Amino acid sequence: MLVSFYNYLNNKLFFVCLAAQPRLNRHGGLPLQCPVMSRHTALGRTAKAGPAWRRHGAVLLLCFCLVFQGCGGTGIVRKSGESTTRPYALGNIAKSDVDLVSELAQREVLRGLRRITEKLYRRNPQEYRKAGFDAPEPAAGHLFGQVSGWAESPLACGDWAESLRLTFAEDYEGDRVYAYMSALTSMVMASYGHRTEFFMLDELDAQKLYNSARNLETAAWKLARARKKDGTPFLLSNETEGNAPNLSFEREFGKLIAEQDLLALIIEDKGNRAITRTLHNVASFVLLPI
Repeated sequence: MLVSFYNYLNNKLFFVCLAAQPRLNRHGGLPLQCPVMSRHTALGRTAKAGPAWRRHGAVLLLCFCLVFQGCGGTGIVRKSGESTTRPYALGNIAKSDVDLVSELAQREVLRGLRRITEKLYRRNPQEYRKAGFDAPEPAAGHLFGQVSGWAESPLACGDWAESLRLTFAEDYEGDRVYAYMSALTSMVMASYGHRTEFFMLDELDAQKLYNSARNLETAAWKLARARKKDGTPFLLSNETEGNAPNLSFEREFGKLIAEQDLLALIIEDKGNRAITRTLHNVASFVLLPI
């Protein structure tokens, strides 16, 4: 791709110089030289490009690469040692700042969903065993491995709302964690238009992002409150009993909701399209359309 861009610069530079080919001055004197042409001819002859303009093209390409190489900041040092920095890609030229922010927001939301999935599997090991897995990580990988080929995934066209309700059906015998988290993943991906990369001509819907945040609130409430007929939870999550309550699921869901809400505000401000905000009762388990 760099070679193609180099050739593009060379061709552009050549035609600029050709358009500025030498002309006789008004006194009939020698023509003025194009600064990046090695030769010039009198009016009426074809300008010949020498090696100088190719050198200028190489210099411009080098400057271009150095500028964008310098755009990369210092990566965040995390407690886990994980790095989230991405190498610069030439395709980013066709992306606005909002497009890049959208990609980063989606990436972080998907990371958060995966963390919740693994935590749920650890709290409910019987669920990943139903699917034939022997650990939480490969069970979560089965779900989130589909994101890279999302267009071909059955989750891209599935009924996420029905899958979410199925999680809390008394007679459901399948993997409840997969049903629950695949529903949330499908719903979030729908709010991004089922895309994982965004360019200048792409448009996200701020209303869908806002609705997805409200649905995450509803799903989090349902996970913490839903009980079977015998009073046991469908899925173990937060632990409120004992001397050290564990509310880590609430914190993880709070991050996801904040990220979706913030991006909805950014998209709303970009397009000057107002979001319709509704009074939403999470206890009713009514899901907003995406």
